Amino acid sequence: MTLTATYLGATWKSPPEQSTDSRQSPEHLERKKTEPISVPVIADGNVAGYVVAQFIYLVDPEALKRLAAPPDAFITDEAFRKLYVEKIDFAHLEKFDLQALTRFLTTQVNRRLGADIIKDILVDQFNFISKNDISK
Repeated sequence: MTLTATYLGATWKSPPEQSTDSRQSPEHLERKKTEPISVPVIADGNVAGYVVAQFIYLVDPEALKRLAAPPDAFITDEAFRKLYVEKIDFAHLEKFDLQALTRFLTTQVNRRLGADIIKDILVDQFNFISKNDISK
């Protein structure tokens, strides 16, 4: 019995380990925060207020070192362009698809950087400040 147990112990195959790229797991990604941006909202030819947005992005630190410029400027540029042309109903902000916005930003920034550098973009801040609130 001892020989059988030893033989089975030596030849027993454990299930294959899950092959995960440790650099892609969230604990191996670096978390960076962009500066806040304020995007004017034009309604009927006048500034109705501003969208204030700030984003967090997750990036592989090794890939970040290879970039000539940090991705922050690309993220804020793409966000400004998208929010400036987007028709946002501020009376019903629950209808604005933030997930679609962050997916769009991730895709566009990676396209501009020429590689899959940004792994995810998260919304840190997304507010609307009306023109009346600014003057108070």
